[in-house]
Amino acid sequence: MFLCSGPDLVVETCKAGIAGTFPALNQRTSEGFEDWLKEIQDRLGPDDAPYGVNLIVHQSNPRVQADLELCVKHKVPLIITSLGAVPDLVNAVHSYGGLVFHDVIKRRHAEKAVEAGVDGIIAVAAGAGGHAGTFSPFALVSEIREFYDGAIILSGCMTDGGHVLAAEAMGADFGYIGSHFIAAKESMAGDGQKDMMIVSSAQDITYTDTVTGVGANFLTPSLNAASIEHAPGEMSLNEEAKAWKTIWSAGHGVGATKESLPAKVICEQLIAEYDAAKAKICG
Repeated sequence: MFLCSGPDLVVETCKAGIAGTFPALNQRTSEGFEDWLKEIQDRLGPDDAPYGVNLIVHQSNPRVQADLELCVKHKVPLIITSLGAVPDLVNAVHSYGGLVFHDVIKRRHAEKAVEAGVDGIIAVAAGAGGHAGTFSPFALVSEIREFYDGAIILSGCMTDGGHVLAAEAMGADFGYIGSHFIAAKESMAGDGQKDMMIVSSAQDITYTDTVTGVGANFLTPSLNAASIEHAPGEMSLNEEAKAWKTIWSAGHGVGATKESLPAKVICEQLIAEYDAAKAKICG
């Protein structure tokens, strides 16, 4: 949800009973990031779902330490890390009782995350929006479950509550949904991006490394409009942010987005679909 999720989307999903998260880098400064943390905490109540922050743990992110310190200061309930599983970060979050979930696209990454002491593994399977893996969710979840008995969160074109139930059936504990909220009323995505989400289907998604040098799923029409023809190599975070403003990411589940709805309505639909699927399977 890079450049898409902010306080409004996070708060509305949490109030609807689904944990909402946002990348720290969606705010362009650490000072602005702290303002968002304060706003979210002020707007959420004790009965709302917890919220979380995505941190890019990589040397290309000069803000990671400052943003982590703010997360510790404000006791953010959930931290999602990517591009690096660091024991010191995990320990810092654990110091106040927070949880750390880590993005992985292959078994080796999951093994390193477990060694770092994370509380959950986010299995980013084929078809997920953004920087996604290429392995089937069946294979990825099964391989991680062979050595890990903690929480597994499955990501990859999940757009229906029944998909979450299916994830549980294959051995995961939670579903991880991003693209389905890009067109939400509270999303920070622009009208052009939301409109493209609404008219697109799975055939309109291209997996390529030509945008950032790392394989990711993008809306093909936005790639064509940008005339992307070759891989630029590894980008700085500033360069990548500029690229993602006009080249838009989405997962294979984009076809399920038919209109721009309030996040609350999307959450209510997901919960109702989950309950219906469970009743159908369990009798």
